[in-house]
Amino acid sequence: MTTAHDFSFTSIEGKPLKLADYAGKPILLVNTASACGLTPQYEGLQKLWDEKGKDGLVVLGVPSNDFGAQEPGSEAEVAEFCQVRYGVSFPLTSKNPVIGKDAHPLYKWIGEQTGEAGLPKWNFHKYLIGKDGALVGTFGSMTAPDAPEIAAAIDAALKG
Repeated sequence: MTTAHDFSFTSIEGKPLKLADYAGKPILLVNTASACGLTPQYEGLQKLWDEKGKDGLVVLGVPSNDFGAQEPGSEAEVAEFCQVRYGVSFPLTSKNPVIGKDAHPLYKWIGEQTGEAGLPKWNFHKYLIGKDGALVGTFGSMTAPDAPEIAAAIDAALKG
């Protein structure tokens, strides 16, 4: 059976980033953008990384230019923006499409798990992947990283 651990990205620094390396840890996967009204969610994502990373949570940002062309910069520009503006230290992938025929294979797999309704409709859609690589939660763009339902799902995934 295919799990999220079967997929890989390239990191924003250009290195291989295998989700299998995170086996045994829950992953909060978020498609991000630097020029979106929701971009301040980076603060909440960084806070989750700071507070729950020590317990095993991985926050993984996937910059994408799919919605409103709100991630137009190069990887270097994205990385600099995230670090300088929001102090982001959690891992980021290279820029990737997350919808449509060119979507990253992980997002195609997510679509197979959730159906069309579960695919991102905008920037900062969040997916929680369990320690075993199974998709255990999906949270829309307007759900803040510190929302009670995300906190509860993360806590359950860390215990599970």
